[in-house]
Amino acid sequence: MQLSTRALVLGSTVGLGAAFQAPALAADPGTMDVTINIPRLKVAEYHKPYVAIWVEKASAKAKTVAVWYDHDMKANEGTKWLRDVRQWWRVSGRSLAFPANGITGATRAPGAHKVSFSRAQLGAAAPGQYTLVIEAAREVGGRELLRIPFSWPAKAGAGGRAAGTAELGAVAVSFR
Repeated sequence: MQLSTRALVLGSTVGLGAAFQAPALAADPGTMDVTINIPRLKVAEYHKPYVAIWVEKASAKAKTVAVWYDHDMKANEGTKWLRDVRQWWRVSGRSLAFPANGITGATRAPGAHKVSFSRAQLGAAAPGQYTLVIEAAREVGGRELLRIPFSWPAKAGAGGRAAGTAELGAVAVSFR
């Protein structure tokens, strides 16, 4: 008799756990979509920019979510110029080992590039005000930094925009 009671209790516990998890997953805002435009520049010597994307929150460590650089160079030589992405390097880059699993990507050609980040990737665990920061630096070129504030938890359809003037074009953020 006690064995069947234990089985009944265990079955109830599993059922309750699943019931509590489903609403939590449904309430999660899910994903941040970021569209970054890299302009085509008319210069004699064009190099694709190194780009770093990270999230900042007051009184919290910055969280890098993407770094685009020449990671395929032999002897990891592409990392040599990462420090030229200066603001990112100071707040987060110098503490990373490269290639950084899950965030390293190749440099991108001029045009629009869409990347998506999950809540876990963003490091947005606590509700509050955050800032998405995008910085680009180009060899024989300039550097540019854009900041887009957002609130967490985000509502579907919320977002923001910023526009660069040289190394970055329009950047748009939306949540789904």
